[in-house]
Amino acid sequence: MDNNSNLRKIIVAGPLPPAALALLDARNDIVYELITDISEENLIEKLQDAAGITVRNAKITARVIERSEGLQIVSRYGVGYDNVDVAALNKRGIPLTVVGTANSVAVAEAALYMMLELAKKGREHDQAVRDSNWDYRLELNAIEMWQKKLLIIGFGRIGTRTAERCRAFGMDVLVADSFVTNDVITAAGCTPVEDFHTVLPDMDYVSLHLPLSAESQDLFSNAEFESMKSSAILINTARGGIVDETALHEALKNGQIRGAGLDVFALEPPRADDALFSLDNVIFSPHIAGVTKEAAHRMGMVCVQNVLDAIDGKLDPDMVINTEVL
Repeated sequence: MDNNSNLRKIIVAGPLPPAALALLDARNDIVYELITDISEENLIEKLQDAAGITVRNAKITARVIERSEGLQIVSRYGVGYDNVDVAALNKRGIPLTVVGTANSVAVAEAALYMMLELAKKGREHDQAVRDSNWDYRLELNAIEMWQKKLLIIGFGRIGTRTAERCRAFGMDVLVADSFVTNDVITAAGCTPVEDFHTVLPDMDYVSLHLPLSAESQDLFSNAEFESMKSSAILINTARGGIVDETALHEALKNGQIRGAGLDVFALEPPRADDALFSLDNVIFSPHIAGVTKEAAHRMGMVCVQNVLDAIDGKLDPDMVINTEVL
């Protein structure tokens, strides 16, 4: 690091869009280092004299945090933060930031796409044409979203946008989120639900938009799938672990539900022999729902701006997860 004591060093753990790096280049009080080795030992070494870090997939453990004496800010390139030890940050008074609404529309659109794909059987339709199977038209495989009941669990930045788009399809949207008041939910044209289990048997679609926590681990397992309609569709663009994948496999294989769309998995990447891959009523994407070209740009810009704002002492509290440290 330069001997100039006014310089602040930033570690960029994983690639960022060029426009985001340009924000750092434009500052004469910032130096940064892009690293690809995100092992705990390398992070500890690189962060010894760093003021901040931008994080994609790197695990920011308690040990990393304790050894990073000058650390002022951990900035996530995304909105999930289960790879960061927030309790350890709190002990040091270090804020953790996320990118707010930068990728919310992208995830909401991805959830809607998965609902449509599973409802309309798009892959089967395409294959029927390629196979000259025109009689496929007589099988009535597609279903509609209009006037169907959708349960959204988690009504934050992404859940609200998913609801807005699904209401435009004429869906009846119910919402379960204990952190959001009923007034906010009803103002959005949705119906609040205190306990989602009470309405689950009536739901045609369920879309998950909540963080992974001790409370949400295996939120959907055998009991939940057994109570759902055989025509129901489950979408998870939130976090792996919220859905018990063994139970989901059984539910899909036995026809307990119509289909599922997964952007996230308990183990990422999943094993090549994952049992879910043998089923044709589930579709996948590689934890990429929030990563469109546009969202990647927005996330990079916000991620870096959060670092700069923290150093400048003007951090936006709406971007901070652990606001108690401010």
